[in-house]
Amino acid sequence: MKNSLFILFFSISNLMSQENSVGDISWEGVKKMNIKFMTEFIETRVAEPLDSLKLHRDVAALTRLNGVSNVTYKVTKNKVNNYSVTFTVIENWSILPNLQLWTTDEAEAAYRVGLFDYNFLGRNNTVGGYFQSNGIPSYGLFFSAPFLFSANFGLESSFQKLASFEPIFITDLPSRYEYTNTGVEVLGVYRLNYRNSLKLGANFFSEEYQYRSGPTDVNVPQFLEVDKVMIKSNYIFDNLKYDFYLVNGFRNNFFGQYVFSSNAFQNEFIIAWNDLSYFKRVGKTGNLASRLRLGLSSNDSNPFAPFSLDNNLNIRGVGNIIDRGTGVLVFNTEYRTTIYEKNWFVLQGNAFIDSGSWRQPGGNFNDFIDSENFRIYSGIGLRFIHKTIFNATFRIDYGYGITRNSSSGIVFGIGQYF
Repeated sequence: MKNSLFILFFSISNLMSQENSVGDISWEGVKKMNIKFMTEFIETRVAEPLDSLKLHRDVAALTRLNGVSNVTYKVTKNKVNNYSVTFTVIENWSILPNLQLWTTDEAEAAYRVGLFDYNFLGRNNTVGGYFQSNGIPSYGLFFSAPFLFSANFGLESSFQKLASFEPIFITDLPSRYEYTNTGVEVLGVYRLNYRNSLKLGANFFSEEYQYRSGPTDVNVPQFLEVDKVMIKSNYIFDNLKYDFYLVNGFRNNFFGQYVFSSNAFQNEFIIAWNDLSYFKRVGKTGNLASRLRLGLSSNDSNPFAPFSLDNNLNIRGVGNIIDRGTGVLVFNTEYRTTIYEKNWFVLQGNAFIDSGSWRQPGGNFNDFIDSENFRIYSGIGLRFIHKTIFNATFRIDYGYGITRNSSSGIVFGIGQYF
């Protein structure tokens, strides 16, 4: 009996030892990416069992890195139960200038110029800065190292002085204020696994509002300066799979913030919003894309509400910050299709519908179904895409309002709208 048990135990141990294992991992096509970092970043390990599910997850995770455009792998048998894994990487060009031009009521030629490296040291770090002028100067410096301390733990930091002319809705007609936000932000970044990550930290900033023109009210100051501390959190579930510019899967992005204020005019408040995005490949080059955004904040009745209705944020064609609110419900959907593709260049067309509604400051949830607050815009656009430069998508969209008292307009930008 004892001999039989020994033979059974020995047989099981022998079978386990003969399980297919990873003998070595190699990389092809790597120029700037740090091989040691990528080897630590993936789940597949030398001397561990060969797992096709892990390899698929590794490809999905690697293609989300700023410096990587596309990844494939192959498995080669070395000897009995021992295999070599080779990842072939197509890298993104990641050192990019930042140039934007637009017009405003205050300046004929507003612009932003900057320079960023989105894959500094080949470890997915971002380093860069910009200078902006739209009648008043702004600037910012950024350093992000999401894998600074390990393959799962890092930080993001920034310093910005942002200035702009903002519409403040005291009456039906907006007043114009010069708004300045100067702040420092530090966030810790933790990757739970290849799908889930968490950011947590604080932003220490000072806000100034200086009245310039438009209606006034005795209860609304013409100059306001307030120091604030913002506790920030961001939880990301990312199950997207990339094939160069084509995307499949879904992603959920939750933001929660608590703001402490030093001024009695602006109370401490909570703001939170969630973006749920879904992408579906259609045929070889079609892409259906949708985003649902739901956000709420403390419902104070003051004109400095945090959510804005804006061309560049939520509804294309509506105009630049035409309304503000303490709640937002927005649904964007579009169909993208490749018109022309040759080597690195892609011309993509899209047709879209953007819709949304807002809760007015001090209002209630019925505001979301009030026709006065609801907007629907449809339109078409083009995308000019470089397949191997990070975020190198220049977009142009024309949005036309369907709901009453709507406008229309052209929206330019870098990167897909969502």
